[in-house]
Amino acid sequence: MTDSSAKHPGAQGRPDVVEPVPDDPTYNVSSELTLEVSRSDDNALITCVVDHPSLAPGDKRSERALRVLYSPNAQIVPESNLPREGEKFHLKCSGNANPEPTSYIWEKKDGELPPMAKVDGAFLHFERLNKSDNGVYLCLADNDIGNSQGEYTLLVQAIYSSTSEDAADNSADPTAMSTSSGVDHAVIGGVVAVIVFILLCLLIVLGRYLIRHKGTYLTHEAKGSDDAPDADTAIINAEGGHSGAEDKKEYFI
Repeated sequence: MTDSSAKHPGAQGRPDVVEPVPDDPTYNVSSELTLEVSRSDDNALITCVVDHPSLAPGDKRSERALRVLYSPNAQIVPESNLPREGEKFHLKCSGNANPEPTSYIWEKKDGELPPMAKVDGAFLHFERLNKSDNGVYLCLADNDIGNSQGEYTLLVQAIYSSTSEDAADNSADPTAMSTSSGVDHAVIGGVVAVIVFILLCLLIVLGRYLIRHKGTYLTHEAKGSDDAPDADTAIINAEGGHSGAEDKKEYFI
């Protein structure tokens, strides 16, 4: 009899035991194999092969899968590698044990679990992520053979928009708003000053123009036209007013 698993590291075989069968010219032959197994040997196929002349033209074999029991090797697996603020999110505690872990205990290092975090066996659900959820989370998996603890550091990514960025800048720099307001006021004041200056210039030019126009009118105004009853008489008086005045002067002399 041969054993195909004898090449396994740490395998130790015992010499075959031959026992005669009473009142029968046959024998029972047994063989024993001792293995030092690990979790990687779980479900390994063990084959026992019997070789005997009576089994011609071949041999006889028996196979069985090896079942290895081992304690958990807990690991926390996130739903995604980019948890975003305001979104749903969950963590899964992978026990990696045989049998499967019978209990999971979730904790947050240096504090309690967030109020919005719900434990559901191997899962830790977050209904709505928040920056306050940041921290190191622990999961203890137990399957009665042993236990193991895994950990995961949660860093919630903030979602930025133009409005939130402006608000963040203003909150980071309290003088930003006052500086911007001061610049706006300075620009408005400058524009108003320019407009006032232009209006004053226009008023000065208009005043000088009116003064010049009025002087020209008074200089060329015909004497005697103020007493004329109508336009024609005013024209006649304007044309002959000067000579009439001279005639009137000579008359008195």
